Amino acid sequence: MNSEDQKNIINQIKLIKDCKIAIVASPYYSKITSNLISGAIKVISSANIISEIFEVEGALEIPGAISLIRKDFQGFVALGCVIRGETIHYEIVSQNSAMGLMQLSTQGLCIGNGIITVENINQALERSDPNKKDKGGDAARAAISLMSLRQEFYNN
Repeated sequence: MNSEDQKNIINQIKLIKDCKIAIVASPYYSKITSNLISGAIKVISSANIISEIFEVEGALEIPGAISLIRKDFQGFVALGCVIRGETIHYEIVSQNSAMGLMQLSTQGLCIGNGIITVENINQALERSDPNKKDKGGDAARAAISLMSLRQEFYNN
């Protein structure tokens, strides 16, 4: 996303009033999660939107947690990291967490998916770093753009 696209999203965000975003994160890889949260908070704060952070054990629990708190928030940012290992656990976690988030999204929830899936820790560090790939910030922008779209079509 180029800087002009980011400015357009930030301008859209400013139209959203009285909204709260839940950041639901798995701290399994604490440094990665901390980076993702930092990027998300920077974007959310720049839009003057209130956020609250919830931690769950792993990426598979993120969709369930969002479902449990769905009535109290207008948007959600899912953050976590799944690193490929020697077993099929990677495929199970990455596919099922994404599917759970997609199911919630098709029910009308505004969710930015920032659960990164990578081959190794170096990829995770680069993708999570707010000064590099900033996938936490990208997930926050995605959630906010969906909130803006919902407001445009359902709150007028």
